[in-house]
Amino acid sequence: MDTENTQLVFDPEIFHFEIGTHRGKNIIWVKFPYKKESIALLKKYSIPKWSQSQKSWYVADSKSYRKLLGLEFSVVGKETITKIAPENYQQFQKFINQLKLKAYSENTIRTYSVEFAQLLYVLKSHPVESMTEERLKSYFLYCIEKLNISENHLHSRINAIKFYFEQVLHRQKMFIDIPRPKKPLLLPKALNTAEISKIIAATENSKHQLILKMCYGMGLRVSEIVHIKIEDIDSKAMRVLIARAKGKKDRYVNLPESIIIDLRQYYKCYQPKVYLFEGQFGGKYSVRSAQSVFKNAMNKAGIRKTVGIHSLRHSYATHLLELGTDISLIQKLLGHNDIRTTLNYTHVANTTISKVKSTGGSTLTKL
Repeated sequence: MDTENTQLVFDPEIFHFEIGTHRGKNIIWVKFPYKKESIALLKKYSIPKWSQSQKSWYVADSKSYRKLLGLEFSVVGKETITKIAPENYQQFQKFINQLKLKAYSENTIRTYSVEFAQLLYVLKSHPVESMTEERLKSYFLYCIEKLNISENHLHSRINAIKFYFEQVLHRQKMFIDIPRPKKPLLLPKALNTAEISKIIAATENSKHQLILKMCYGMGLRVSEIVHIKIEDIDSKAMRVLIARAKGKKDRYVNLPESIIIDLRQYYKCYQPKVYLFEGQFGGKYSVRSAQSVFKNAMNKAGIRKTVGIHSLRHSYATHLLELGTDISLIQKLLGHNDIRTTLNYTHVANTTISKVKSTGGSTLTKL
């Protein structure tokens, strides 16, 4: 069943939830009068554990479980909030509320909130709404000269602050004369097929291996692989729905025939309930865990390149291009809005580079 609606199953007059810790881990206590039916219901939608010392059931404190149980999830930590002066806290809350009303993703809300908070730390008790264009320019110059943040990071900070002045205070002309730094052209980092084979072979755990195979074989972002639900997989049509991906867009990707046997064996072994990949306590497998799987596989395979799990997506696109796949089809498979993003892979693919014959090579043979 879809976890977005299952919080209605847990009757608040029967079930009571408390945020807490147990054996050094953040958990959610699930308390209710003893009934076999209630225990069966809890086990149907989650993977709970029993604490003998506390005489209570509990699940991991995760986004998916908070959503499942109808609990609010804080997108900004207490550490961020406590550093904001009381004079600016109301504006900070308005900023977050407007992001939520605009239906921005949790990741964007978290990123924008942290970036906006950096400005509020510097301002201390000075009211943020009274800032002028010249003072904003001085602040961004401070970010470059004193904080030495990268061009991409500065773009993110400008976007967050721009949102506040334009969408919260409705000052549309505030950023017209504020220049933006030129972004560096960074090429996507891809692995070759031999390296990918080594990484997959070095991964002994069948669940972890399937995560890596699907990331590469379908060109998925790590946030997409952990979000796949069992109901999204259509083994007859050999395709998978990638629901509400980046930009809140749905798309279909091909399910590779090479992994269908592994997929069925994994399902029989692990018996996931809602999401294809679930954590130890149930719920959606975490992005951090998937990243750790890739990092450990890289170390075991003896590959020393400084790349993350996202390089599997880059490798997928690069290898498709090398096989002669049309660039517009690759764009659709990756879910890119702009074809220019996909065209970056033409700078990486061996077929485009190897076609260039060096005149210097023949010159060197004569020397």
